[in-house]
Amino acid sequence: MTEHPLNDCREGQHPGEFHFRRLLEKLPAGAYTCDSEGFITYFNPAAERLWGRAPELNDPVDRFCGSFKLFAADGTPITHDQCWMALALRAQEGYNGCEIVIERPDGTCVTALAHANPIRDESGHLLGAVNVLVDISDRKRAEDALKQADRAKNEFLATLAHELRNPLAPIRNAVHILHLLGSSAPELQSALGILERQTKQMARLIDDLLDIARITGGRLELRRERIELGNVVRSAIETGRPLIESCGHELTVSVPGEPIPLTGDLTRLAQVISNLLHNAAKYTDRGGRIWLIAERQGSDAVVTVRDTGIGIPSEMIPRIFEMFTQVDRADQRSRGGLGVGLALVRQLVEMHGGSVSVRSDGPGHGSEFAIRLPVLLEQLAPERSTSESAFAIPAMSLRILVVDDNWDTAATLAVLLRSAGHNIRTAHDGLEAVSAAQEFQPEVILLDIGLPKLNGYDAARQIRALPGGSRMVLMAMTGWGNQSDRIQSKEAGFDHHLVKPVDPMALLQLLALVAQPAAM
Repeated sequence: MTEHPLNDCREGQHPGEFHFRRLLEKLPAGAYTCDSEGFITYFNPAAERLWGRAPELNDPVDRFCGSFKLFAADGTPITHDQCWMALALRAQEGYNGCEIVIERPDGTCVTALAHANPIRDESGHLLGAVNVLVDISDRKRAEDALKQADRAKNEFLATLAHELRNPLAPIRNAVHILHLLGSSAPELQSALGILERQTKQMARLIDDLLDIARITGGRLELRRERIELGNVVRSAIETGRPLIESCGHELTVSVPGEPIPLTGDLTRLAQVISNLLHNAAKYTDRGGRIWLIAERQGSDAVVTVRDTGIGIPSEMIPRIFEMFTQVDRADQRSRGGLGVGLALVRQLVEMHGGSVSVRSDGPGHGSEFAIRLPVLLEQLAPERSTSESAFAIPAMSLRILVVDDNWDTAATLAVLLRSAGHNIRTAHDGLEAVSAAQEFQPEVILLDIGLPKLNGYDAARQIRALPGGSRMVLMAMTGWGNQSDRIQSKEAGFDHHLVKPVDPMALLQLLALVAQPAAM
């Protein structure tokens, strides 16, 4: 009987084979060889530790790996014909980097990367394969721990946003009420301006944090449509101008006369440019200059925001778009912020198929950010109208039930809506909301989700089941704003999902639209 070149070492074995075996013995990874039929001919001690036992070379099934429990990364069982060494032997080429899970006889599992490469003799005849198993269990455990930490972080951010939005809602309502009272005292107007700006800034920081969490979690969806760059720029300026003016900066805007069509999410792209304007205003000393230039360069739309600000040190340029990066040193006066605005800019631009870059001549020489977006070359659906004529609707009194366990939120919102001529009733828990809806028969219910006794989802379902409940307009008014929250509120029967703090004017405009059919 002819001895196979890969069989166990025996006296008179070829020296090269002996040294090959010695090499595998010292290898820290699991290694074994098989013949051209896939039968194991040799295994090293590390392979035995990974498997949890030694294969019985006298047992044809065991020697064929038929007794070992192997699984793919998704938990699907791997048969011998599907395993890496069988695939390598059939294709007669290397099959490397296959992630597998080995279930040992004692029930413990090991995750490994499997590699298989054919072995040939001098004439090229296939002798078998050498197989290597690299234990990556520690790495997988670390990755799982990171994923769990990331999930916990996102859940914490969502909870934090909810808890911060709750007190912001009555503050914003109170500011609007004070504006409605119309006091001309300069001190009061100045104080109201401060409250309004800081409330908006707080809401902006919360939204940025949540957007980053949504993007990293793959939960942020773009509402793509045909849009025009000029409208994106105008929307961004409308958002960014109050801060620019409060800092005493001069803003110069250049937009071409001809339209530059894009496909994308108008709100998100306006957010990108607004973030760049906000960044320029924040990092420019009072009385500086900011330029916003929109233009077409070939097949790209380019928006540049340049300032006369503090500039960026050269060593910071490569990291400026990373999460939580701040230009200020710890021993300098902080310009505020969380260091997520530019990270959000980059991720939103890349989601639109574009890119963002930055240049600066160093500290004291300002900075220049440029975003490039592909121009739309084909005609899509007409752009959504930005006309506000739909809001020019005659006011009509509605019966509105306001439900919130935060008494300040409910009270200030009630005052705000009464001042607009609506008939208001309030409730502060889910059971009270259902009872009030049955008695008051409101046309609109502004319903918080996180309520005591009965949560907003269940309250909405019970209200829908009441006589006349199907005709009521249900608006979720909540600090929970993820896509999953919106889906859940829709399934519970809500018509609208409003995220706190709601802009009072936007709410009044929405109520005017609700009242319009009743007036016809």
